[in-house]
Amino acid sequence: MADHKKVRSRRGRLVRAVVFTLAGLLVVGAGAAGYAYWRLNRNIKSVDINAQLGSSRPPASTDGSFNVLVLGSDSRSGANGNLAGGATDGTARSDTAMVVHVNQAHTHADVVSIPRDTLVPRPDCVGTDGKPVAGAKSAMFNAAFEVGGPACAVKTAEALTGLRMDHFVEIDFSGFAGFIDAIGGVTVTTTVNIDDQDSGLHLQAGTHHLNGTDALAFVRTRHGVGDGSDLGRIELQKQMVKSIMSQVGGSGLTSDPTRLFSVADKLTKSITTDSQLGSVSALMGLSGTLKGIGPDELTMVTLPVGTAPTDPNRVVQLQPQAAQLWTALKGDKPVPQAIVSSQPDNPADSKATG
Repeated sequence: MADHKKVRSRRGRLVRAVVFTLAGLLVVGAGAAGYAYWRLNRNIKSVDINAQLGSSRPPASTDGSFNVLVLGSDSRSGANGNLAGGATDGTARSDTAMVVHVNQAHTHADVVSIPRDTLVPRPDCVGTDGKPVAGAKSAMFNAAFEVGGPACAVKTAEALTGLRMDHFVEIDFSGFAGFIDAIGGVTVTTTVNIDDQDSGLHLQAGTHHLNGTDALAFVRTRHGVGDGSDLGRIELQKQMVKSIMSQVGGSGLTSDPTRLFSVADKLTKSITTDSQLGSVSALMGLSGTLKGIGPDELTMVTLPVGTAPTDPNRVVQLQPQAAQLWTALKGDKPVPQAIVSSQPDNPADSKATG
């Protein structure tokens, strides 16, 4: 039990650091001058999710709690090019997906990572070209973004969880890599060799300082470590958040307004949000709402899944654990301790390899 509390505390510090780093970037950048505020606002792309989905959705909470769907897109458009390997077929999928639930008092948050290979029912959607996209009884979760963009991803997440996704945030490959370079790179430690031809990451066991391109490869790596599954990759992503926190904390960003604005400029150019978050002031407001969430008030878990009976390379929600998780969040209750205690190991930790 104590070990899990320590893990949760570390992860809490990481995510909180990222949230407040973004808040600081926006505050300093926006406060520097009217031009800076205008430029950062102009950078942010937004999608009117509410208009696209209409009223056929789970009801919005009335108690002050809310949910945010956070996606990492593997789009290859523009500067994303051939970053971190993988398909370059002109499509875009949600390479990383997290449901963030903030409680009624805004004093605790739960983050649930959804493996991209999870088979889920995909509802009927409208494609980014405005044409109808037929639903599917069983489709990979990340394909919803591919066939219908953010609105379809949100609709699929809502169908899966039974929760209203009040907000949506997406960041692309080049945005992540550029952010890492802007903060001076990040340091990671692996106790096993990582050799992934797909992501292009080749690391000997030990501690390494990564630039943006290698950091992106690190969070996309799965074939070169552990059992090659997305579950292992999610754990690497959690380690990366810790590394970002450490780097930001010692980089002197908060005392250098010019550098802060540069980082904020790069970051806002690479995010897409729902229309309600599509401004600097709205993002600052969200950061202010989250300011009471400290290291011990945040829990990060991966959705409980098991091998799909129809395909050994896919997973499905593990029941009744998954239902218990979503029911708890819907009722604004903590993640069940049994789920916290049964989380996957980090494949870059030798303890996970036996």
